[in-house]
Amino acid sequence: MAAVLAMGLAPAPARAEYPDHSITIVVPFAPGGASDYMARLLSTHFRDRFGQTVVVENKPGAGGNIGIGDVARAKPDGYTFLVSSSVFVVNPGLYRQAPYDPIKGFAPVTELISSPNVIAVRADAGIKDLDDLIAKANADPGKFNYSTPGTGTSTNLMMELLKTKKKFNIVHVPYHGAAPAVQALLAGQVQATSMTLPVVLPFVKAGKLKCLVVTGDRRWADLPDVPTITEAGFADSVNETFQALFAPAGTPQAIIDRVAREVIAIYQAPDLKKSLRESGYRVTAAGPKPLADLVAHEVPMWSETIRKAGIPLH
Repeated sequence: MAAVLAMGLAPAPARAEYPDHSITIVVPFAPGGASDYMARLLSTHFRDRFGQTVVVENKPGAGGNIGIGDVARAKPDGYTFLVSSSVFVVNPGLYRQAPYDPIKGFAPVTELISSPNVIAVRADAGIKDLDDLIAKANADPGKFNYSTPGTGTSTNLMMELLKTKKKFNIVHVPYHGAAPAVQALLAGQVQATSMTLPVVLPFVKAGKLKCLVVTGDRRWADLPDVPTITEAGFADSVNETFQALFAPAGTPQAIIDRVAREVIAIYQAPDLKKSLRESGYRVTAAGPKPLADLVAHEVPMWSETIRKAGIPLH
């Protein structure tokens, strides 16, 4: 990702009327993850394009709720933004009292990138496809487990969504993070993992893991033989883990529109798009309306999935 930070287009001239002082981008997680990388990429190019200092402020805690809630309460003047993953749309259904309203509390600026989730097994497991995994798990109840980075993550909810549509006797084993969840699969402690593509992709390329399905609406270019979730027989199950840019509700629309234009231009740089794709991400920057539609669709979808799966609320 370091190479990603250096890429982009030539800086556009800053406008005197906005901004006239530093901008803060809040990340509701610790440094090092995808949200943090995207915020720091934006900070680099915002500094060039707007001519002001851009501060990335990590505010981890409560599954992202602390940082997200702080931005919801921030002054809506165009100087505070949020870069968040899909927890933005998951947490309102996962917490009894999430400290923000994902629709009323924010002005969507633009989605940035997304990556499909995948179901993967060890390459030597002898499992042909998702149907084969389901058949083997159902034939041997209690002996098939799958790992994720934690309960309530988008990868956990993706599997629970599938389980609401078809009998699938596989038990969730949550880990504290993506790395130990994948290591558990490599070590044979679990039989499958539900994970974001960028985490799994290096092991697939190394021949250690095999992807059975991608949950996006299209096949992944670097995995042309891996079917989509729809092709695997699960209708209305397309979902991806996204990273997106938000501002507090009430931020002037002129500022939202200008920032969205600048972000879209940054992410359309060919070298940046290529680098992100090779890392397992797809550029999805398209402005406020598509992001608003995404949020409006996914908030109720994940709330219903959580309810049906009987996942305890925090």
